[in-house]
Amino acid sequence: MGNPKGEEQRRVLLLCGDYMEDYEAMVPFQALQAFGVSVDAVSPGKKAGDICATAITIKVESTDRVKLCLSCSFIYFVSPYSCFNVCVWFGFLYGRTYLFGLQAYTESRGHNFTLNATFDEIEFDEYDGLLIPGGRSPEHLAMNASVVELVRKFSDSRKPIAAICHGQLVLAAAGAVKGRKCTAFPTVKPGLVAAGAHWVEPDTLSVGVVDDNIVTGVTYYGNPEFIRLFLKALGGNISGSGRRVLIICGDYVEDYEVTVPYQTLKVLGCHVDVVCPKKKAGDTCPTAIRDLEGAQTCSETQGQNFVLTADFESVDASSYDALVLPGGKDPEVLSLNEDVIVLAKQFMEARKPIASICHGLEILVAAGVLQGKKFTGYPGIKAHVVVSGGTFAEANPIDRCVTDVNLVTAAAWHGQPELLI
Repeated sequence: MGNPKGEEQRRVLLLCGDYMEDYEAMVPFQALQAFGVSVDAVSPGKKAGDICATAITIKVESTDRVKLCLSCSFIYFVSPYSCFNVCVWFGFLYGRTYLFGLQAYTESRGHNFTLNATFDEIEFDEYDGLLIPGGRSPEHLAMNASVVELVRKFSDSRKPIAAICHGQLVLAAAGAVKGRKCTAFPTVKPGLVAAGAHWVEPDTLSVGVVDDNIVTGVTYYGNPEFIRLFLKALGGNISGSGRRVLIICGDYVEDYEVTVPYQTLKVLGCHVDVVCPKKKAGDTCPTAIRDLEGAQTCSETQGQNFVLTADFESVDASSYDALVLPGGKDPEVLSLNEDVIVLAKQFMEARKPIASICHGLEILVAAGVLQGKKFTGYPGIKAHVVVSGGTFAEANPIDRCVTDVNLVTAAAWHGQPELLI
């Protein structure tokens, strides 16, 4: 985005709480930074360096139910009703949000979100905008007097405020939606209407609505449009790049490392295709949530199901301007796929930009394209990649990024704002 000529860098306050929705916090947090906006993430009663737990929520469409049923086809053919019970049972067993036409949903633990500022030290005048993620945290933030007073200050000053999903509950508590058009997750409608809002019924989960300084969104599915509208409210100018970007992933790709680049590049106006060998558009790849929690290596739990946007077999490297290789568990399998290796070589030979995150380097090692290059990656793969003939830059700090001509590498998802600049 950059900042309007002659003006200082924009500063945004991200209002967090425990069990805020994972994507609705991290994607805006990293995307805004990638576009040159400084973001301070705070939570009442917590300090810089403290953690907010996040929650992942998954909406499974009817087609996904069929796929799940096919995965346990023995039970399905015995009894579709039994299969439904089993699928729902597994959904609750693993804490995933499976709707299947049910009246409500459940959730599971997401990443640990590290705050970078202290709530009690906030100086309202230092910020140009406010962003409130959804999840369950807004229910509690809306009852916090300090939070409500802070939101009122932003509202009274007409500074841009963006709220998504359930975040609008905080706006309602502060009296900021009276007489305003806004949308939200459908179950928030009664509270907003009671607060005097003019409800805009969302026809999809990606809808964004603007009324003066208030930007509202329905769910993280609409993050690209939601973030684009907020950046515009901040005075930024985003021109669609028209670039075509390819992301290659596989089962148990790192959750943030596929979703943040995908949605951030969409904000910019790029056409982004996400593909996986032996899968087609509409198929899903399960993701992995990886966090550094003090152990010798990262912890891992299952994350969202990422929906692929294109068929792998139809990919032609010549039709894309850049390649992104996320990390996770999948690169070690993808590095054995000859078609993936050929694609990586084609991008490198054409000197097109290649971005590798974390374990994504394993694909480039297998492609033999790192000779003489300088790069970084997750510390645990150093021994694997140094044999490639390149120079490994230590992943210290963990958000380190390294650029060598057309190759941009990040040690982990923590460095994605710099990677995506």
